Amino acid sequence: MTETHLITLTAIPVIAVFCQWIAWRLKLPAILFLLLAGIITGPTLNWLKPDELFGNLLHPFISLAVAIILFEGGMTLKLDDIKGLEKVVRRLVTIGLLATWLIIALATHFLVGFSWELSFLFGALVVVTGPTVIIPMLRTVRPNAKIANILRWEGIVIDPIGALLAVLVFEFIISATHEQIWQHVLLTFGGIIATGLLIGAAAGYLLGLILRHYLLPEYLHNLASLALIFASFTLANHISEESGLLAVTIMGMWMANLKQVHIEDILNFKEHLTVLLISGLFIILAARIEFDQIMMLGWASLAILAVIQFVARPVKVLIATYDSTLKWQEKTLLSWIAPRGIVAAAVSAIFALRLENQGIEDAQLIVPLTFIVIVGTVVLQSTTAGWLARWLKVAEPDSNGLLIIGANPLARKIAVALKNQGIRTLLVDRNWSNIKAARMEGLETYYGSPISEHAEQYLDLTGLGRMLALSPQPALNALAAIRYRSEFGRDAVYTLPDSGEMSEKEAIAPAHRGHLLFQSEASYSKLASFISKGAEVKVTSITEDFTFEDLMAQPGKQIIPLFVLDDKSKLEIFTAGENLQPKSGSKVISLVLEQ
Repeated sequence: MTETHLITLTAIPVIAVFCQWIAWRLKLPAILFLLLAGIITGPTLNWLKPDELFGNLLHPFISLAVAIILFEGGMTLKLDDIKGLEKVVRRLVTIGLLATWLIIALATHFLVGFSWELSFLFGALVVVTGPTVIIPMLRTVRPNAKIANILRWEGIVIDPIGALLAVLVFEFIISATHEQIWQHVLLTFGGIIATGLLIGAAAGYLLGLILRHYLLPEYLHNLASLALIFASFTLANHISEESGLLAVTIMGMWMANLKQVHIEDILNFKEHLTVLLISGLFIILAARIEFDQIMMLGWASLAILAVIQFVARPVKVLIATYDSTLKWQEKTLLSWIAPRGIVAAAVSAIFALRLENQGIEDAQLIVPLTFIVIVGTVVLQSTTAGWLARWLKVAEPDSNGLLIIGANPLARKIAVALKNQGIRTLLVDRNWSNIKAARMEGLETYYGSPISEHAEQYLDLTGLGRMLALSPQPALNALAAIRYRSEFGRDAVYTLPDSGEMSEKEAIAPAHRGHLLFQSEASYSKLASFISKGAEVKVTSITEDFTFEDLMAQPGKQIIPLFVLDDKSKLEIFTAGENLQPKSGSKVISLVLEQ
């Protein structure tokens, strides 16, 4: 490997991280910046040349990366998530898919001028949406749970089905001179379905068996699952070509719906790996675009994009949601969101190369046309879907609310003060007396353990963005912090400091707790003592004449600042070791004990 190749390989993840960071800062889908980076470094500057860099390993790398992405997506598909919406999802990936395929094929033939065979192949390639673009878009758009679950299920399930459809059309094209063409196509179809289902289910069962019976040490779980994904994908493809995508999707879905098998660590590992792979793949595939081929397509490519966006997708959703419980606003957003992703790009590149080798006319134009659809749908939908969701009032509210572990007197006083300032709180406690008292004060509650399986399924976290552990039990606070890191992120989990009376053997390790709330001395026992002595949670406006320093210097009062609400009602939390300086126009919520 030359030094130039090493520099290029190093640059790809560096550029990917930069694109992800820019997207995070601007609150836009990262795909926009990843595609732009690929186009700039590839056809514009002619610096990144994926075919030269990877050589014969390019397509195997893309295939294995897509396998990991689909497996990770399958692991998020729990059957409980779509109760009541099964019919909609089923129609989207069956009748709706066929309607989309037909509309796109007709448009491609008459607008672009492809042959009927190539038009139907292109239609099959771009019926897929895919988790690579849907899931990042859902994080940004944040539609309600119904829409999010439908789009996630559709995006993950339709990828192997779309790839299967493309394989059948491809087999039809190359077997056009075969005497028993339909028999050949049906045998191919049956082989792919049977192989994908059997190997996927067997691999899922095997991995579940390994995890349930602890047949491997925990540090090997991620590596073993990765190896099994590769083995399943490769074995399925070896037995029946292109059945690997179906196999890994079935494997992931099997794992997601197993009982009493903990897959959280594997899922977290795959999520991180998937972000890296998606980022790298979009840069690499965008770098392979050739401007000359795009110019050959002309305005017809934009017409195809318009048909896909404004005709094919609405028709598909109309068919799938007929007589469903979805509101018209939810149907409208579903009709707008259907970006194409990595699977369409990867499969089109593979089939285009094979068709070119067969001497099929216009085969070289499939890839640029597919990329125009990918870029067009991603750019158009990612820049407008968030606004449309808010306008239709089907977006989740801003995650400014707080999940509070504990409904004791301290937690209740804090929750009442926050509620009075328009901040949603949800108190979770196993103590019925605490829950009853909280409900009497008009607070939203959940009666049960915050780390129970029931809470995982039924705790409504809509609009909640942070967790405050205010329980008198340090161990429960630490467990809750570990549990809700995956929901809110490590920086959004807060726990009370340990009591100064705890020994080093008893204290919770820093790695197992979140940010320390309020002050380093603000243990539960100290705050509860304040409450028992009549302390109140008060809200004080900070002005130029009455500063935060003036508030803290009031004689005859012990004050522990808890929160700051700025002039835009954004909530900030005081933490130990962090020096918040509330500005004029903000409000400070503090625990005040009159002496």
